[in-house]
Amino acid sequence: MNVQLQNQKESSKFPDGFLWGGAVAANQCEGAWNVDGRGLTKADVTTGGSKKKERKITYIDQDGQPGELQNKRCSLPKGAKYAVLEDHYYPSHEGIDFYHRYKGDIALFAEMGFKVFRLSISWTRLFPNGDEEVANEKGVEFYRNVFEECQKYGIEPLVTLSHFDTPLYLEEQYGGWNNRKMIEFYERFTTTCFQAYKGLVKYWITFNEINHPLMIAELFQDDNSSEKYQAIYQQLHYQFVASARAVRNAHKIDPENQVGCMICGITFYPGTPDPSDILSNRYKWEKIIYYCGDVQCRGEYPSYAKRLWDEHNVELEITEQDKIDLKEGCVDLYTFSYYMSTIVTNHKTDDIVSGNYSSGVRNPYLTYSQWGWALDPEGLRYYLESMYDRYHKPLLVTENGLGAVDVLEEDGTIHDEYRVDYLRAHVKEMKAAIDHGADVIGYTSWGCIDLISSSTGEMSKRYGFIYVDRDDQGNGTFKRIKKDSFYWYQKLIRTNGEDLE
Repeated sequence: MNVQLQNQKESSKFPDGFLWGGAVAANQCEGAWNVDGRGLTKADVTTGGSKKKERKITYIDQDGQPGELQNKRCSLPKGAKYAVLEDHYYPSHEGIDFYHRYKGDIALFAEMGFKVFRLSISWTRLFPNGDEEVANEKGVEFYRNVFEECQKYGIEPLVTLSHFDTPLYLEEQYGGWNNRKMIEFYERFTTTCFQAYKGLVKYWITFNEINHPLMIAELFQDDNSSEKYQAIYQQLHYQFVASARAVRNAHKIDPENQVGCMICGITFYPGTPDPSDILSNRYKWEKIIYYCGDVQCRGEYPSYAKRLWDEHNVELEITEQDKIDLKEGCVDLYTFSYYMSTIVTNHKTDDIVSGNYSSGVRNPYLTYSQWGWALDPEGLRYYLESMYDRYHKPLLVTENGLGAVDVLEEDGTIHDEYRVDYLRAHVKEMKAAIDHGADVIGYTSWGCIDLISSSTGEMSKRYGFIYVDRDDQGNGTFKRIKKDSFYWYQKLIRTNGEDLE
């Protein structure tokens, strides 16, 4: 009887060594956009926006006149160049000033008990244009200092090598990932990172949400041309090869290195029992979720890839060496973001909701956030169990959280019980997946400290355990304030997931 009770008590905890922590991205938190030799990325020419007002990308045309792209999917006019314009607000320029305040922020993460901190390296801090032969030493030194600060507190850095911050010069001069030469540039950048931070970093992610272009293409159906999909699938192929080479080099430089893919994870459900909905749902999983994961985890294209390519008359340029690279560079870990689920149906309805670059029919069994995200903790369990059964690789939930408007009370407190409720429900479902056999090794809540929203450019869409005094117009002191969720997460980590109240 006593043994049985002891086993029940132990089962309420997470596995020993579970990696609890939080996640941020350089272009949403660092700021210091033109400091110490850093080059430009597209985030630096992207204005602030809101849920109702789309962010704009600014440029100078061939006649020297300023302009704005009406949405981020539009192409520049012929002869135009991306540019930072006066009288425009660019949230990434200052972010939350992590570049100058990282020591205090990491100390706060340590106070919560973080075992791991996911962050990204801004490619242009190391290679301002992206095609240089030698890295910018000030950029190399900055991240070395950050990683040493993490290690001082026993926090393992989990480093994303490319988190939506391709050097703008490479996009303008080479066409970005449309050009095979990007593989060479990325390999030089990543090899530099593996060499420079050997012994400080052992967990890596090659590309953040690599399936993002396919998701955007599905969400915005304004252009279903073969040319668009040809470009998307070819870009992804070059990224797959670049990722594989990075994995191989990481293992060669330090056998301790563990490298993961990173997928934007959404759980899709068929809207009705109609066989057409069931089939469409399966095809949605294959196109949006499995396609990228299969190549990076298995080292080859799946059989259904031909169907996906044939839909848009895609003919990929693939070399024999590419095939070898893909086979030799399978990732060690499967990491993913998870915020919501959505419904797939062929039946028309006017009740459409959207969020996290996804859109679908409202699920009557779920509630929704103010940004239109379906709150579906069980969808996380479904996703975890499905992915572990598919790949049999360790899983890491690298993004999960609730964006919400927080109120700073007169006494300086922030009562964000809605965030605690969201996270608690998802952590419970993650534990259920572990109990069912999934090998989940870590969890990094997204935006562990408030940062700039990638989709809207807002600060008011807050995720963090730590409030940052900054508003949507760029006003504020950058003061850090602990929310109620800070103490909840601290207790959860201290008890290794046992105390969720």
